Amino acid sequence: MQDYKLNVKATLLLSFGFFASQMAWTMYNSYVPKILEGFLSSTFLIGFIMVIDNIFGVLFQPLFGKLSDNTRSRFGRRMPYILIGLPVCAVLFAFIPYMSSVYMQSFFPLMLVLILFTFIMSIWRSPVIAIMPDLTPGPLRSQANGIVNLMGGIGAIIALQAGGILYNYSLGKTGDGYPLPFLTVAISMMAALLIMIIFVREPKNAYEPEDKTKTVKVKLEKNEKKSLFLILFGIFFWFAGYNAIETFFSLYITNTYEGMTAGDSSMTLAIFSLTFLAFAVPAGFIGARIGRRKAILIGLSCLIILFFPLALFTNIWLTRGCLFLGGFSWAMVNVNSLPMVVRLSGEAKIGTFIGYYYTFSFSSQIVSPVLFGAIRDFVGHYKVLFLYACIAFALAIISLIFVRHGEDTASKTSAAEVLDGLGD
Repeated sequence: MQDYKLNVKATLLLSFGFFASQMAWTMYNSYVPKILEGFLSSTFLIGFIMVIDNIFGVLFQPLFGKLSDNTRSRFGRRMPYILIGLPVCAVLFAFIPYMSSVYMQSFFPLMLVLILFTFIMSIWRSPVIAIMPDLTPGPLRSQANGIVNLMGGIGAIIALQAGGILYNYSLGKTGDGYPLPFLTVAISMMAALLIMIIFVREPKNAYEPEDKTKTVKVKLEKNEKKSLFLILFGIFFWFAGYNAIETFFSLYITNTYEGMTAGDSSMTLAIFSLTFLAFAVPAGFIGARIGRRKAILIGLSCLIILFFPLALFTNIWLTRGCLFLGGFSWAMVNVNSLPMVVRLSGEAKIGTFIGYYYTFSFSSQIVSPVLFGAIRDFVGHYKVLFLYACIAFALAIISLIFVRHGEDTASKTSAAEVLDGLGD
């Protein structure tokens, strides 16, 4: 069995692409609905506009992932898409607040910028994620994905916290709080791109086998295809459960607990996000040690155990405690899933399979809010939210039980040895 040692420093540097992406999407989801409210009174229309990015993700991310697999350039396979897409997105992102009614007095320029931004983001998202498995040996991809998720989580928290501070400051100075936060994130995106240009080097022959007598694997066997589809359906189901909680949690809190505000719900849900962030890297080590499939099944089982009581009992401290532990469990699921899909891709189709991953995860984020909304309207209360999530997680478990592929040979690398990579 070959020994591997994760280069933590290199993994942190390549993670800046995902860091930039998460900063942008977090601020986009936080502020764009409020900007749209200046033009539209219909929550349905605002919601539809906010899922355009998911629709584009389903349609275009597999396409551009596949195109990046087949790209050959002196910059590599992935970087051409990032070099073009990321700066264009940064410029468009900075212009979003200037398209509001204060400046343009028209809804159409705003929609044009939003559509262009979400489309171009779908061009470089799969390629930027594919760089990690391109540069990381198979047995270390769970650990590396933990670092990538950690960096993405830090980017999201910075966008929320710094964005709120800058918004309030700008509002007090100019009467419009939007331009400064958007401009700051746009500059941060360009800084992240500069870091990648300077420090990240794609392997010239990542798509070629180390043994020249062998050919690159391009087709899956029947059992591998079965495992791939089962993993992808599992991804669909567990993101359906997660997305319902993320989307409707503020309504659950404010309609279930008397006196609780939307601000209270945001701070309560932040408990889940912070524990996910804290456990992202350890979850990758656990997946590498005990197996990714087993780690995901443990995480999903724990989520059901934690969230099912919330469908029966209304106690805010119980809710907070279950969310605290739920963040750890969700890390076990989320961090180890992408490496399973990539393991089945072979080196030649990493971008394509990452596109498949996002197709199923984004599809669930289109379907789940509508489906849960209909269920909530039928039952008449929000207590069913966590029961809905538990059913979705249970369906994901059923899918994963029959998966037989997606693991790598375990590495002997210990946590201490990986941390030594910071000095490499």
